[in-house]
Amino acid sequence: MTAAPHSSEPGRPPRPVRSDLWLFAPNRDNQGGSAWFLEHSDRDLLIDAPALTQANLAFLQQRPRPGQIVLTGRDGHGRCRALQEALGWPVLVQEQEAYLLPGVKDLQTFGREYALTPGLRLLWTPGPSPGACVLHAHGGGAGGGGNDVDGHGGGLFCGRLLVPVAPGRLEPRRSRRCFHWPRQIASLRALRAWLPVGAPGWIASGAGLGALRGETLVRPAETLLADLEKQTEMLLSQGIDPL
Repeated sequence: MTAAPHSSEPGRPPRPVRSDLWLFAPNRDNQGGSAWFLEHSDRDLLIDAPALTQANLAFLQQRPRPGQIVLTGRDGHGRCRALQEALGWPVLVQEQEAYLLPGVKDLQTFGREYALTPGLRLLWTPGPSPGACVLHAHGGGAGGGGNDVDGHGGGLFCGRLLVPVAPGRLEPRRSRRCFHWPRQIASLRALRAWLPVGAPGWIASGAGLGALRGETLVRPAETLLADLEKQTEMLLSQGIDPL
């Protein structure tokens, strides 16, 4: 581990959401997006970059084992290079967006799918950005007990493929920063086919969570994804852009 980069902002540490999961405060460097820390029995993951504050660095540097940084899309990169230098953790990004991280040490890339371990799998879901991806975590919670993350179908970190629009509600949204809207809809279909039956039990979005009105994880997630797919197919069959 190298010395931490200077950060004049004290900030506040991430708050626990579950015994194996923490949520960082919204990050201005990521357009107010949300970063997560998952303590899995296989390895610890920092999912997208939180703000580079004293509190966040202290929390991450005090972890009992080395972790890995996983980036779910360009809007989650933030100050990834400075975080990597402070932590010494490897960074995993979809190959389409590796060029956005010049000088980042220990940079790893993947193509369509990637398994960090049997319980941690990634899928390329282009649309929000060229290298957007999602992470499905299951089969091992804090302390290796196997119940926290798994629950009912594990958890899905969806990046900005789906964003909060109301309490308990996520949707694909076409924003000014959206890379390719038809591909985003196609990625949502691919995600449904890729996930195991009964998954996910909950979804953690990488976008701002204000619309959830204090909630953090969205449940029941499998039903929500099925409903979104049905609505999208109905609109497409009618020639309507599913905005």
